[in-house]
Amino acid sequence: MDPHGETILSWPAPSGQERTDEQWAAIAGQVRHAANKLGPALPACLPGEPRQCGLSAQQHALAWAAELKARSHHLIEAYAPSAEAASYAAGPLFKERLAALRAPAV
Repeated sequence: MDPHGETILSWPAPSGQERTDEQWAAIAGQVRHAANKLGPALPACLPGEPRQCGLSAQQHALAWAAELKARSHHLIEAYAPSAEAASYAAGPLFKERLAALRAPAV
């Protein structure tokens, strides 16, 4: 895993295949690293140690992704120049970007 988070694994699993625990652990670590860049350090429950806390590596990836989404939304609320700008960024702009991510790659 890249310690700086510049290269993130491609989220879509290979056609017809499930991700391995190792792949989910790598994704979880990268998302956790991104979340740490946006706010205070997160707890030391690392994706490489899913058995210690009872969660799987996939559950860690989803939990860190939720944390990253929350921290991003907080940044919008805290630093937008107006309530209208925050509402636009968190609403229509977010939905536009999400739709682009969901669109099939050409």
